Amino acid sequence: MIVYFDNAATTALEEEVVQAMLPYLTEHYGNPSTLYSLGRTTRAAIEEARKTMAKLINAQPGEITFTSSATEANNTVLKGAVLYAGVERIITSPTEHHCVGHTVEFCRDYLHTEVEYVRVDKNGNADLEHLSQLLAASDKKTLVSLMHANNEIGTMLDIEQAGNICRQYGALFHSDTVQTFAHFPIDVQQLPVDFIVGSAHKFHGPKGIGFLYMRKQSKVASFIHGGGQERGMRAGTENVAGIVGMATAAKKAYDHLEADKAHILSVKNYFKESLLSTLEDIDFNGNTDDRSLYTVLNVSFPPSDKSALLLFLLDLAGICCSGGSACGSGAAAGSHVIQALGKDPDRVSIRFSFSKYNTREEVDIVMEKLKETFASRKE
Repeated sequence: MIVYFDNAATTALEEEVVQAMLPYLTEHYGNPSTLYSLGRTTRAAIEEARKTMAKLINAQPGEITFTSSATEANNTVLKGAVLYAGVERIITSPTEHHCVGHTVEFCRDYLHTEVEYVRVDKNGNADLEHLSQLLAASDKKTLVSLMHANNEIGTMLDIEQAGNICRQYGALFHSDTVQTFAHFPIDVQQLPVDFIVGSAHKFHGPKGIGFLYMRKQSKVASFIHGGGQERGMRAGTENVAGIVGMATAAKKAYDHLEADKAHILSVKNYFKESLLSTLEDIDFNGNTDDRSLYTVLNVSFPPSDKSALLLFLLDLAGICCSGGSACGSGAAAGSHVIQALGKDPDRVSIRFSFSKYNTREEVDIVMEKLKETFASRKE
């Protein structure tokens, strides 16, 4: 039996989504840029999906651009802001996902952009007072990029407060919402954000498709050149089946948002309580209150020979979890997020992340393996 507790890395594809995609993998194969009926059919499907995505966040359809991934969307914002929107300075944090962090470094090293980092506390919370100080210190046109929820530790940003600070100083505000879109309500008419991004495979949609929301007044230009697809914002023939699948998955997620959240949170809390009541010297990385992403629990295990092999031992038992971001799984270095928090490097951190399909029975299976591994019970 496989226990899948790595839903922050990717999620299982919904059967309803598969069925919605199938016609666009078979009979509806026309190129959306053509003018004959096969092309008009696929173009209509794309535009209907765009309307769906826009409605979910209270945006206008023209503010949604479909991309191959959230990584591409983040690259579009960061590089596009520097290349085409006059941004001379980027403020970000040391705990961003690599698709933001490495892109910011590219802007610094190759586009000569000034880069500043907001301080974070031991739980990964961005110091918003420090953000204000950084913004007040320069008149250069600035883009602030802070993720809504950290993908490794689950710590959430007060996105409204951060956005209001950016507005106060005339800075553009970009937030990587990959882990929160379709998990929390997002209303871009209420939130002071200029750019947000999402990725379908984080909410039971297909891989290889994402989106960028860009407020009309905050235009950047594409860094992928070719045809005029996506209103000139993203050259390349559209992934029609992926776009349809993403819109279907997003609509279903929003239709069941509160019920799914309640179920997932109950599984997470049960796991947390089981860990604390069963094993010695357990700690957690990131916030553990309501400022935490309800799908993620990052557990800090005490140093030992067994804990060093913990991911391997869990894998042998059919338990899927992560030592950090799946995108960095091939790297020899430890998690840059955990390092930024100043945690004890001898402790082992494991990310467990949950979906609506997980159960308490699966938690019990994981706990049995952990008890066996550590051979330690609280009396």
